[in-house]
Amino acid sequence: MDDSCAGQTTDTVLGQEFLTWLWFRSENHPLGFQDKNGSFTVAMEQRIVVQGGEGEALETATVAGSMSPLREARLGLRTGKKVIRALVRFERDELSWQVTLKAEDFSFGSFRTPKVEHDPDDDPDALFLEKMYLMETCLGFIDLCYREFITLRLSSSGWNGEVREMAAWMAAERQ
Repeated sequence: MDDSCAGQTTDTVLGQEFLTWLWFRSENHPLGFQDKNGSFTVAMEQRIVVQGGEGEALETATVAGSMSPLREARLGLRTGKKVIRALVRFERDELSWQVTLKAEDFSFGSFRTPKVEHDPDDDPDALFLEKMYLMETCLGFIDLCYREFITLRLSSSGWNGEVREMAAWMAAERQ
């Protein structure tokens, strides 16, 4: 969004912009994203960390809470902080995945897939293979979201419009 990112790597800045955009997108496009298997939704969940400033003036706000409206994190965005970590929920059909995404290196802090039911009569590898399939599905969701973000980010006209919409979203008071 702005260029006041001295001392930060390109990956960190892109990660912060991606997580902030993903939060914006999740609230402003309730139909979610579309892939070859249909649509899936994205929601920011219960825990978001925002950070702003540099050196001794660096401020971090962690907002956590079940059913939290994330007011302090939203206030942080309005004062120039950026999302550095977020618990993100992906849903498709009746299935739900939760992942903590970190902006600084695009790593995961946690990864929860839908529960896998195990039948003792099944192939012993079936449980493992099902879990791997569910993990790959969620990684595909993240890849698609990031691909859409980076395509928009590299389009100057598209990104400028998106930044204006995001600024209005950040400025809006929410309950």
